[in-house]
Amino acid sequence: MSDAAAWIDDLADGAPDIVAAWRGIDTGRLIEVRREVRHRAGQGSAERVAPQLAVLADALAAIVDSLHDEEVLMDGGEEGWNVAQAIGHDCDARAGLSLAAARAASGQWPANAPKVVPGVAGPADADRAALARKIAQSQRIVERAARSVAGREADPCPLEHPLVGRLRCGEWLLFAGVHDLMHLGQLHAIVDGRGTRGLPETTR
Repeated sequence: MSDAAAWIDDLADGAPDIVAAWRGIDTGRLIEVRREVRHRAGQGSAERVAPQLAVLADALAAIVDSLHDEEVLMDGGEEGWNVAQAIGHDCDARAGLSLAAARAASGQWPANAPKVVPGVAGPADADRAALARKIAQSQRIVERAARSVAGREADPCPLEHPLVGRLRCGEWLLFAGVHDLMHLGQLHAIVDGRGTRGLPETTR
């Protein structure tokens, strides 16, 4: 992916904090990702970040709506996942990261909860309608979680990610959007390059 891609520039106005953090992923400078996430996800950020995540949910839904039925079953470029599995994974991740932040912020982190974010594929046979419902559901979870995180953005969270390590509660909300952008890049590779046999691999 390139930071000059039109699709990311189109999202910058509606999700400026998330796009700014994502640009470190695009250029391979992970330290920049952590720096931008820390800078933009401090106290009071949850109320600002939740609407930005809604912008990305709308972008995901628009991409799904534009896909052909056969494209949903195409190779997703990640460990044999198809497109449906990649989108389902992203929905589960954005909801899961947000819920983790909310539980940590409210002091309800389960004692037996896994501390490392797993990369789990979504259902391989999900159709476009099912994916659209899953995107909408994930955003409802994000918005509820953001209300729990609000005012406690700087609280620690035990969750760890293989890419960025451990983040604070508000930072997980923002990073959920960074993860969205990784997968939106995959989807745009299909929409903008009709006839390709698969999607480019991104870091999950």
